[in-house]
Amino acid sequence: METVFTNARLVLEDQVIDGTLVVRDGRIAAVEEGRSALSGAVDCAGDYLAPGLIDLHTDALENHFVPRPKVIWPDARAAALAHDGQTVAAGITTVFDAICAGGFDQTKSARKELFTIMLDAVEEGAPYFRADHHIHLRCELTDPGLLELAEPELNRGRLGLASLMDHTPGARQWRNVDQLRTYLLGIGKTTEDVERELAERTARGQAAVAANFDRLAALLRDAGVALASHDDTTPEHVADAKAAGCTISEFPTTQEAAHAAHAEGLTTIGGAPNVVRGGSHSGGVAMKDLVAAGLLDALASDYVPASMLQAAVKLSQDGVSLPQALALVTARPADLAGLSDRGRLAPGLRADLLRFRIVGPTPVVREVQVEGARVF
Repeated sequence: METVFTNARLVLEDQVIDGTLVVRDGRIAAVEEGRSALSGAVDCAGDYLAPGLIDLHTDALENHFVPRPKVIWPDARAAALAHDGQTVAAGITTVFDAICAGGFDQTKSARKELFTIMLDAVEEGAPYFRADHHIHLRCELTDPGLLELAEPELNRGRLGLASLMDHTPGARQWRNVDQLRTYLLGIGKTTEDVERELAERTARGQAAVAANFDRLAALLRDAGVALASHDDTTPEHVADAKAAGCTISEFPTTQEAAHAAHAEGLTTIGGAPNVVRGGSHSGGVAMKDLVAAGLLDALASDYVPASMLQAAVKLSQDGVSLPQALALVTARPADLAGLSDRGRLAPGLRADLLRFRIVGPTPVVREVQVEGARVF
């Protein structure tokens, strides 16, 4: 089957051209300048045509399984399909669903209850999904039961990435305990409950991280899973990550840590919501500053799928070229994940395509294709 898209602004790696793109049997067959004269060609009316977005870390799946506190959706397949629909509507064609192994908050028992259910939903939903879904295992090192929970799941076929997280109060993202205290009070906890929780999480976290870090990293390496550190704050965190076999520094919270990551040969992933909002919600470095310093390799949606395209467009409106900005959510994450068959508009690659236009500051998704089939 052949489809021809013409009168499109094709976003290539180094330039945007007015041209035509030909899809044949699910692959890109040709990328050409100029318009096609074929009567059956799809007229894109000057819209941008870019590679489908590649999201290496989204927490959005969990929101469909737990749409309200203490409310667990009874149909796992339906929850996963709803997440898939939200994913493709955001222009994302390849997604790594972040699923929590363990938790820093022992009151969130739903995460442990749902752990294998969510893993199964991603694997069993593959024939029905529109996007290409993979598993990103979020390993909460502060959980004493982490190894028992995670080890039996490390040979899952769709597991492609794991991150090692430490949410101990006073460490990494929550190195400023006062900010964590303010956050906990802001979600309705009493002062007494907050102080008790901080003390318990600090003691439990420090002991569990020491017990879990090296052992889990070794198990993941042996399983052939790509490793990412999480919320690196200091060069020492980066050095520990490098020694553990990490190749990615995910969501570095300081420019110092991002610089150290590059110096150690680690690639960096930032949160797209940070770009859209203009900064971190927890006091970390602004991703726009890392982009300006050449210290950011890719963006992930984190907790807002629609933020990926919005972030790329915002960067382009703030002085970054559109090809460079879109590469942060297409070609670069494809490279990080070892997905050499996608992420660029080039002959022979998968026809995972995103058609959009920009209205004022806002990108509007018009059409999404996965392997040459329209999914949105």
